[in-house]
Amino acid sequence: MDMNGSETINAPVDTVWQGLNDPDILRQCIPGCEALEKTSDTTMTATVVLKVGPVKARFEGAVELSNLDPPHSYTISGEGKGGMVGFAKGGADVTLAGQPDGTTVLTYTVKADVGGKIAQLGARLIDSTAKKLAEQFFSRFGEKVAEKSATA
Repeated sequence: MDMNGSETINAPVDTVWQGLNDPDILRQCIPGCEALEKTSDTTMTATVVLKVGPVKARFEGAVELSNLDPPHSYTISGEGKGGMVGFAKGGADVTLAGQPDGTTVLTYTVKADVGGKIAQLGARLIDSTAKKLAEQFFSRFGEKVAEKSATA
């Protein structure tokens, strides 16, 4: 499953870049995130609880940042295991472009895959849930970074 989109954030590129690398901001923005801990400059561990249709699962896994081009772009990827429910893995290529008015356009391309029992729910349900979760994340992220920028 692939999807893409963009979000205009009311903050300069450097502030948005800092937010993309701040585990506290990411934890607040990832739907269902219970824990996100930075283990190095490019890796984190995460615990996320998600509900996909009738199935609710806790995924535990790792997140890695790669293809770093500060403050313009990176790739964030992760894989989580949900026990008997299955697994989820995916990533997003994120690009930042500063605008003349001081805002930043964040563009993303997301690729995701699920396996196990959760995959049996059907592609349409999984795709619509993934799209909704991505939109929630990037919308919340834009709000949090704009708030941080306004108070800085």
